[in-house]
Amino acid sequence: MGHPPATWPGGIVLEALGMTPDEERVYRAIVGGYRTAPDEIAGKIGVGRGEVDPILEVLLAKGLVNRTDEHYVSAPPDVSLGPLLVHGQEKLEAARAAVSQLAEEYRGSARRRDSAQLVEVVTGVDAIRRQALAIQRGAREESLWFCLEGNVAMAASENVEEALAQARGVRYRVIYETGLLEEPGRIVNVLEGIEGGEIARSISKLPVRLAISDRSVALCPLVSHDSTGEPTAALVRESSLLSALVALFEVYWERASPLRIGDTAPTSHLDPDERRLLSLLIGGVSDKSIATQLDVSYRTVQRRLQDLMRRVNARTRMQLAWQASKLGWLDEPSPGHLLPRTGGRHPEPLSETG
Repeated sequence: MGHPPATWPGGIVLEALGMTPDEERVYRAIVGGYRTAPDEIAGKIGVGRGEVDPILEVLLAKGLVNRTDEHYVSAPPDVSLGPLLVHGQEKLEAARAAVSQLAEEYRGSARRRDSAQLVEVVTGVDAIRRQALAIQRGAREESLWFCLEGNVAMAASENVEEALAQARGVRYRVIYETGLLEEPGRIVNVLEGIEGGEIARSISKLPVRLAISDRSVALCPLVSHDSTGEPTAALVRESSLLSALVALFEVYWERASPLRIGDTAPTSHLDPDERRLLSLLIGGVSDKSIATQLDVSYRTVQRRLQDLMRRVNARTRMQLAWQASKLGWLDEPSPGHLLPRTGGRHPEPLSETG
């Protein structure tokens, strides 16, 4: 059949609804007229009557046109084509779902065939920063972090994804290395994260920088932060290696001490200042650094520690830490008592964080 006149608007656009190009041309001729006869339809589109009649029968069968006294009329297109449009949308959504499933099957198969699909090497500060933000952006349930002192790819002020993830209900568990807590002004930044809902702990030394999202992907630098040359990191997807990294986090989580520097509610045991001081002490922070971070004098820190030791009849700081743990002075609050995130930009991906 010939092509439609150039003056027809839209061209051939209804194939998605199950119409052939020839059916659409005949249908348009009927829509554009009123009680149109077959000969008139054939003349409009420049074909013979014998080519039009079979197509008219098809349109009748589909319920797109009606016949009255050998003339053809169309119902309003939005009425007659509406069901086809809905059906087409359903088919499109089903096709999209099938494509997503096939893509996932392909990725899984590719990972089994090619180890390069399991571990991707990311090179350069910008690339590492993008991946650090991306794994937070994709998190839906949990984000796990090892936060070391120093810097690799991103400052805390540049990490805007944690607040958004927390708003989606993502839980952050973060372990801070003692050296990070002793950096000038660092407690303020850590405090923002804790007040926003992080469950935080501290430990004297961490083995590696690490960020894990939903236990399905991890980002881990391959060189130390003070190495020369361009930084590199490994993006690790679901595999035995990723399971090992998750297990490593859990081992250190059990060893680390709760970091309760953001809880301002007094308890029957400690006031907020005492809780901050004791939390930093057990975390391994020196008296001098504690004084700097809490903006008090060195002598004030020592006096308050002596008061706490007398309260539990401890003769050494080790005994104080043991008694504080035994009495539950620094036990973490239940998730239901965590404060909602109102801001904060912590942890810092690939800076203090893995």
